Amino acid sequence: MQNQFKSLDQFLTQQQPYWRFEAFFSCLDTLLPWTQTNPQLCDWLESLSPQQIECYKQDNASLIADLTPYLSCLEQVEQWTGLAFLEKQGLTLARGVDNGVPGRKLEQIVSMGEAALRDHHGTEWLEWCSGKGFLGRILASQTQHKVTSFEFQQMLCDSGQLEADKQSLPMEFVQGDAFSAEAENVFNQQQHAVALHACGDLHVSLLNHATTKQLPAITFSPCCYHLVEGDVYQALSATGRASQLELTKAELRIPLQETVTGGERVKRHRIEEMSYRLGFDLLLRTELGFDAYQPVPSIKKSLLADGFKVFCQWACEQKNLQLPEADFDHYHQLGLQRYWQMERISLVQQPFRRCLEMWLVLDKALFLAENGYQVEISQFCSRAMTPRNILIHAVKV
Repeated sequence: MQNQFKSLDQFLTQQQPYWRFEAFFSCLDTLLPWTQTNPQLCDWLESLSPQQIECYKQDNASLIADLTPYLSCLEQVEQWTGLAFLEKQGLTLARGVDNGVPGRKLEQIVSMGEAALRDHHGTEWLEWCSGKGFLGRILASQTQHKVTSFEFQQMLCDSGQLEADKQSLPMEFVQGDAFSAEAENVFNQQQHAVALHACGDLHVSLLNHATTKQLPAITFSPCCYHLVEGDVYQALSATGRASQLELTKAELRIPLQETVTGGERVKRHRIEEMSYRLGFDLLLRTELGFDAYQPVPSIKKSLLADGFKVFCQWACEQKNLQLPEADFDHYHQLGLQRYWQMERISLVQQPFRRCLEMWLVLDKALFLAENGYQVEISQFCSRAMTPRNILIHAVKV
C-alpha cells in the first residue's frame, strides 16, 4: 500500500493541471483552461454536444477511453482505482430488522453488514455515528453480540432504542459527541467497530479512538471527505504527511461530485440552478460592472420553476442590490452556454475523482497499518447503489 500511495501521489502531483480546478469558476473564462498546453484536447471538448456530455458523465469507462488519445496519462487510472468486489452470499434478515429503512439505503446497509460479518473479530460491536441503528440491528440479529450504537442526536437514539427493545435485540444506544474527550469511553477491546458513510472528521475520530484502544477490528466506508475542521486535509499516516499535495476543502469535494441517483427531476433542477447562477453572474458583470463572482445563498428548488428573472430578483434581494432592467432571456441563454462549458471542463477532472478518493483512502489504510492492523480495501457494493462504495477493513495483528 505504501508503494501504491507513493506512485499515486506522484501521478496526482504531475497531473495537477487536469484536476486541480473548480469547473464552476473555470467556465467563467471563454477559453478552455488547456487552450495553450493541449489544443487537441480542447478541440475534442468543444466538439461535444450536450447529449454526449451527459452520456460521458454517466459512463466513466467510455470517457476515459475517448479522452486517452488527448491525455495519455489516463491509461494509468485503472491501476490506481481498480478494486476487487467482496464476494457476498446475501443475508436472510430476521422479521422486522429492516423496519423503516428506505430501499436503496437498505441495500447499502445489508451489503455493509455482510462485509463486516464475513470477518468478525471480538465479541461485541460498536456502531459509530449510528443514526437509528439500522446497521446495528442487522449485526445484533445475525450474531446476538451486544451492539453499542453511538449517536449524537438524542431523538435518533430514543427511536433506535425503542425499535431494538421491541425486537429484543442486544443493543444499547449511547448519546454523545464524537469529537468530545468522553467519546473514548464507548470503546473497549472486545468490540468490532463499524461505520457506514462516516463523514470527514467523524471517521478520523473513530480511527484515532479505535487504534488507541486497540480494538480487534474496524470496518468502515468513508464519505464526505471535505467535512473537516482544518482548511486543508491533515494526512493521518506518516507516508501521507510526507506528501507535497495539500488538498483544500474544495478539492476534497472532487471525489464526491459523481452522482448516480436522483432521476430526471434532480438533473433538471441542477441545470436550472447552475445556469441561473452563471447567467446572473454575467448580468451583474455587464449591467452593474462587477468584476468578481458574487456568491448567492442556496435556494429552494421549488422557486426555480418561477424562471430566471424571478431568480435574479431573489438573488438581488439576498445581496441588497437593485435589479437592473435587462434582457433576461439573453442572460439566461448565456448562462446555459456557460453551464455546458462547465460540464465540458468537468469531464477532464472526472477520471481523477476516484484517484483522489483512493489517495485519501490509502492514507487512512496506511495509518491503520502503522498502528498494527492488517488492512484490506475493497468495494462492498456496486457503484449504481452508491458511488461511495469503498470499504476499509482492518484486523489487529
